[in-house]
Amino acid sequence: MEKLLLTGASGFVGRNIKHSLQQLYCVTTCGISESDDVKANLATDVPHLPCTFDVVLHICGKAHTTPRTDAERQEFYDVNYTGTINLCKALEKIGVPKSLIYLSSVAVYGCESGTMITECHQLQGNTPYAHSKILAEQYLTEWSRKHGVRLGILRAALIAGKDAPGNLGAMVSGIRRGIYFNIAGGKAEKSFLMVDDIVRLLPAVVAKGGIYNVCDSLHISFGQMAECIARQLGRKNPLSLPYALAWCIAKAGDIIGSKAPFNSPKLAKMTQSLTFSNAKAREELGWTPLDVLTHYHI
Repeated sequence: MEKLLLTGASGFVGRNIKHSLQQLYCVTTCGISESDDVKANLATDVPHLPCTFDVVLHICGKAHTTPRTDAERQEFYDVNYTGTINLCKALEKIGVPKSLIYLSSVAVYGCESGTMITECHQLQGNTPYAHSKILAEQYLTEWSRKHGVRLGILRAALIAGKDAPGNLGAMVSGIRRGIYFNIAGGKAEKSFLMVDDIVRLLPAVVAKGGIYNVCDSLHISFGQMAECIARQLGRKNPLSLPYALAWCIAKAGDIIGSKAPFNSPKLAKMTQSLTFSNAKAREELGWTPLDVLTHYHI
């Protein structure tokens, strides 16, 4: 069985995939949790790794928060970019792997709206999260070329899985509490990825390398996802706010701040479709993505 180093095992993605990874590889984890095999904060430390690994799956990262200060913005670069550099320095000391797979994000494209965006789109993400991911991708591309490592970059859409954080977690919480509303019928479509698909994709991307958008093929609407969640929670389907009313609430939110239900930028995200093409991953890796509406369980 090949040896795999997993970073970020205690995070949302890591918790959901670790068991499945252990069916395929001999897994060593590296991170800040007491349960990690190698305890290190990649943002500040070059970890001391015990041996050479065949595969590295680098999913450690900072996401799902909106920075409000320079220090909070810097955290994204410390974790996502500097953390990647420190990992690579550690790998150089013990011998580089045959393959390194990096979990990136479709946020690197910097798109607020659009349909079926491909890997050819320019990397224009300018938030601290997106830009730090771009820098990490660029660093890994050069580092892997220099050291003869096969690099795979998975640009993931919104990841669905147990205890999902971020916008999906907020939707679950809102529906559970009865305070979530669709906007204008919840017709805006988004691309999702079942967290399980990261492991299902792994053997093929380890063997081939490359850069891939990874998402389902359904491009689910907010309304469909809200209905899926409500059904699992035994709740009624959320009501829909007319766009005009939502616009007024958003404008108030721009003034009130974080205590408001949403503001104008969030309203735009909730009412504009943003989908990505998974054609390259399906064709080159022979991958059939899981149907999120069927496989997502809260």
